[in-house]
Amino acid sequence: MLLAIDIGNTNIAFGLFNGAALSFHWRFAAGHWKMRDELGMLLLGFFRRAGISEKDIRAVAMASVVPPLTGEFAEACRVYVGREPYIVDGASRTGIRIRYEDPGQVGADRIADAVAGYKLYGVPVCIIDFGTATTFDAVSAEGDYIGGAIAPGIGISAEALFQCAAKLPKVNFTRPPSAIGKNTVHALQSGLLFGYVGLVEGIVSRFRSELGPSTKVVATGGWAETVANETSIISHIAPWLTLDGLRIIHEMNVRDSGSDLRR
Repeated sequence: MLLAIDIGNTNIAFGLFNGAALSFHWRFAAGHWKMRDELGMLLLGFFRRAGISEKDIRAVAMASVVPPLTGEFAEACRVYVGREPYIVDGASRTGIRIRYEDPGQVGADRIADAVAGYKLYGVPVCIIDFGTATTFDAVSAEGDYIGGAIAPGIGISAEALFQCAAKLPKVNFTRPPSAIGKNTVHALQSGLLFGYVGLVEGIVSRFRSELGPSTKVVATGGWAETVANETSIISHIAPWLTLDGLRIIHEMNVRDSGSDLRR
């Protein structure tokens, strides 16, 4: 089995692949304070829950945008899983050309999203990842990653309102009864949900004017389904798309199952 790990600023998503099939997947809160042993025990706990042994893991692919966690997770994989992780970066073979002015500035998660969007859904394609930031990535009809857009994420936007406005409460990101809120909670929910729907529709419309009207739109990340339910502009919902991208990139870059560090 392949263990794929996507380390973000807010959440860590990981899953186990049998071939191309994602057999198990999980998500838990990120934190810069997590150390190797804690991360290792978390992984083993999830494996046990699924009836999987660490001995079943033949390889590990990892993407990270949190440098303090990258090394800790890599060491956890070595010690607790017994595998040297393959860490995706700008130098990885991806099957797409990265046409960013500085390819090194493209996060590993965005590379994985672009590769999975291209391989699984075709081109041209726009991938929207609802994470700490809401990112839009564009792959042209020629198979080139040509850039994207980055907006504040839904979670940090809601938190900013709560922190900066003394009378505004924290609210759940869910659909209010109507667009016109009859109380403060519903008004906040309307602004967050329908505001982000408007943001998505506006940016995708501009992307399509540059990529072409046939551009597919794939949504991933924790809030993908909530937003997609409110607009017809999103054609596919793929909550674990980044993990698929890691699997595909790993297949392109690693010929064997990776270093077995178990004694």
